Amino acid sequence: MPDTLQTISNDLKKFALERDWEQFHTPKNLSMALIAEAAELVEHFQWLTPEQSKSKNIKSDKLKDISHEMADIFIYLLRMSEQLDINLITATREKMAINEKRFPAETDSGQNHKDKKYS
Repeated sequence: MPDTLQTISNDLKKFALERDWEQFHTPKNLSMALIAEAAELVEHFQWLTPEQSKSKNIKSDKLKDISHEMADIFIYLLRMSEQLDINLITATREKMAINEKRFPAETDSGQNHKDKKYS
């Protein structure tokens, strides 16, 4: 069976149920775990120059560690979306549409400001 968000989410839920961890996988706890994992990801890039942070300049064992931190974040995000009954594909498409309107390519191309009110 090919991996999809739904199959991975189902596997993660099964994993948690087999260990009686569902009781701990509340949106509050999952969001806190997610941010802790995000901080661990950031540690890999702290103090690197932008050039040093590119994959071509990172040793393969370090890149593997980074991929595992990213997977941890993904796992918590999927668990949280399941707990809150949020379809991440739908939510992402909605957010992309919002960003298309908020940052039109004709006016925002090459700009790195987040919001026009700050520029």
